[in-house]
Amino acid sequence: MCGIVAYIGSRDAAPILLEGLQRLEYRGYDSAGIAVAAKAQGAQAQSDGAAPATLKVRKSKGRVADLAALVPARFAGRTGIGHTRWATHGVPSDANSHPHLDQAGRIAVVHNGIIENADELRAKLEADGVVFTSETDTEVLGHLIASLATEGVELEDAVRAALKRIVGTYGIAVLDAQQPDRIVVARNGSPIVLGIGEKEMFAASDVSALVRYTRQVVHLDDGELATVRADGFNTFTQEDARATAKQPSIVDWEEASYDTAGHAHFLLKEIHEQPASVERTLSGRVDKRFSTAHLGGLNMDAREARAFRRVKILGCGSAYYSGELGAQLIEELARIPAHAEPASEFRYRNPVIEADTLYIAVSQSGETYDTLAAVQEIKRKGGRVLGVVNTVGSAIARECDGGMYLHAGPEISVASTKAFTSTAVAFALIALHLGRVHDLSPADGSRICAGLKALPDQIREILAQEKQIADLAAKYANHAGMMFIGRVRGYPVAREGAQKLKEVSYVHAEAYPASELKHGPLALIGPELPTVAVVPDDELLDKNLTALGEIRARSGQVLMVGHTAPDAKLAEDAILVPKNEPELDPILLGIPLQLFAYYAAVALERDVDKPRNLAKSVTVE
Repeated sequence: MCGIVAYIGSRDAAPILLEGLQRLEYRGYDSAGIAVAAKAQGAQAQSDGAAPATLKVRKSKGRVADLAALVPARFAGRTGIGHTRWATHGVPSDANSHPHLDQAGRIAVVHNGIIENADELRAKLEADGVVFTSETDTEVLGHLIASLATEGVELEDAVRAALKRIVGTYGIAVLDAQQPDRIVVARNGSPIVLGIGEKEMFAASDVSALVRYTRQVVHLDDGELATVRADGFNTFTQEDARATAKQPSIVDWEEASYDTAGHAHFLLKEIHEQPASVERTLSGRVDKRFSTAHLGGLNMDAREARAFRRVKILGCGSAYYSGELGAQLIEELARIPAHAEPASEFRYRNPVIEADTLYIAVSQSGETYDTLAAVQEIKRKGGRVLGVVNTVGSAIARECDGGMYLHAGPEISVASTKAFTSTAVAFALIALHLGRVHDLSPADGSRICAGLKALPDQIREILAQEKQIADLAAKYANHAGMMFIGRVRGYPVAREGAQKLKEVSYVHAEAYPASELKHGPLALIGPELPTVAVVPDDELLDKNLTALGEIRARSGQVLMVGHTAPDAKLAEDAILVPKNEPELDPILLGIPLQLFAYYAAVALERDVDKPRNLAKSVTVE
């Protein structure tokens, strides 16, 4: 849940590192730091052509802007590594900031992940006389590598030997002042991507740090290391140093995707990008001729699809809630039992993996650690796993047997919006595909195809109500908490709406099925606790309106999100959305709740794109 960037080439590294860290700050923003290898004054070239160097380090608690203020304009050095941190071991502080150095100031390390045996290693190193200066697990790595990097030992060999003693997860970049012609990077459970330039090389934990400089990237696999030099790279396994063959892929995301484009925040920009992101998710996948979805990436023919008797969807956070919505779509359209579960719980309960169950893993980044571990557990036990991810070439995408890319484009704000909506659309396509393989009629398939095609314009209609939604958010923002309710199709929408409000405004929010109010939550209702009610115009409309009556009878305020204006006695306020097909309505009902959460956060002067205690990509447990 941190950001790594590294550079080696003919340019000064510091400006490139700082710019890369700014692009990665959404992954962690407690502290930041850089280390640059600079030639020692008067040093003579070594026999291997590399000049001895010294490490220049700047690091600071706070944002990347605070770090940049500490870096002088002349901070020469053509090899460097940088890091922006989200704290796991040790509080945010200057001392706990990365990079971490060994005692001699020769080895610098930046690290994402958690070293589980750090305490044991620390005790052994301290017994050998090593003095630690931080509370972090990462500092262990710097000292351990230094102890192994004896005279004549190549840096990559010392790093590989150190990693054999490590238990845990890591994405690391290592710099050695005595071997400044290279950077060594490694991955195990935390992403590392190489960027290939013209006589220069980059490495990062996320392609967002690279797209300004190159579109050619190489993704490391778990248990793999790379030595990166200005003129190229070589990759090899940790276990036996066996060379591995890697083919570069081309990143299709534009540099402009990492700019707010005139919006006040990335979150608002990404909410407004949803008509286009949904169009990309749908592009080439709606088959009107046969009233189905064309999903060649599933790598599964019709006979294989018919053999599955149930579907299990796994994700974390908003990906889990989109999975709940997807499970309902699959049950409605394909008539196959479907269920969503948090990936973080699934992997620890020794799940029964069934041959006739199709597993679907959901992750925007494609690197979510809990979800990746669940995928690996399923595959170990012989299960079939599809991935629904946004990031091409990511670990989950590579691990799965097939799947769908969302093509939603980069999502920078910590709170997911366009990726959530595109995931819901992806599940509608999967449900349509499975439905037509089973018993969904051509007429119903055609109806869903038409509904999918209508979504982008209907989202534009909702976004046109921005001013009204902003006013409502300002009205409700100062309440200490809010209740969100929905029934059947509306319940996953209510859960995601509550999640968004909590994430960005810090207003406590709980979501319950509307049918459960009488079974406990109704005790909370009163003037001080407003309710956001998700009320689609479907077969349960009357039952949902009855729930609103129960709330109003207890002096509760109600903001209804639905398709038809309610009686004023049932809802004090309402946000109306266009009507689509009943199965697809939840996709649209979620959009105004994104705007509501955003404007509530703005009214409360929150840090919208970087909410406290959270990071975008959760690559640790």
